[in-house]
Amino acid sequence: MTELQRLKGLLPPEMQSWVFVEAAAAAEPPLITIEEIGRDEVEVQVDLEAWEALALDQRNLLFWHEVGRIQNDAIPRDGWEMAALAIGLGGAIGELWVQDGLLLVLALGLSGFAGYRLYLKNNPEKHLQEAIAADERAVAMATRFGYSLPNAYRSLGSALKMLVAQTRKKRKRSFYENRLDALRRSAAKAQAEMARSEGSPEAMSSENVYG
Repeated sequence: MTELQRLKGLLPPEMQSWVFVEAAAAAEPPLITIEEIGRDEVEVQVDLEAWEALALDQRNLLFWHEVGRIQNDAIPRDGWEMAALAIGLGGAIGELWVQDGLLLVLALGLSGFAGYRLYLKNNPEKHLQEAIAADERAVAMATRFGYSLPNAYRSLGSALKMLVAQTRKKRKRSFYENRLDALRRSAAKAQAEMARSEGSPEAMSSENVYG
C-alpha cells in the first residue's frame, strides 16, 4: 500500500467518496494542504518527500487536522472579493474622470465592502481559531481510529513541535506555537475530566502534548 492509499484509508467512511489524496505537484509546496477541486470535491495535497520524514503517528494526526478543516468547512476558496475590489477601484477612477457623484459613491462602496471581506477572509486570528478547531477534530478522530486520548494529544503535539523547530518564518512559527499552547490547554482540560473519572490509568500531564 502506498502512503497516499494509506492516508485515503484514514478518511472517515462518509468522506471517502468525495475527498481525494494526491501528491503535491507545485514547486516548494506546503507539507500538507487542502484545495476545493470541484463542486463537493476536495483534494488533500501532500509533499511526499518531506512528509515521509515524519513519524507515522505525526503524519496521521496532521492528516486528520486537514480532515477536520474539511469537516469544519474551513477550506480555502477563491472568492469574488478580488474581482469586486478591482471593478470597484476601476469604476471609481472612471467616475472621477466623468464626475458622476452617485456612481462614484457606488464604486467606492463596492471597493470598501470587498476590501472588508478580504480583511475578514485573511484575518490571522480567524485562521488560528480555525486551526485550533481542526486540531480538536483531529484528536477526536484519532480516538475513532484506535488511539488513546493521551496518545492522540502527544502525537499531534510532537508534530507541531517539530514544525515549530523547522519553520524559519517568524509569523508561521508563532502560528504553530499558538496552536501548541491551545493544545496544551485542551490536554489539561481533558486531564481534569479524566481525573474526575476516579483516577483513570491514562491520566496525563498537559506538558505531554510536546512529545
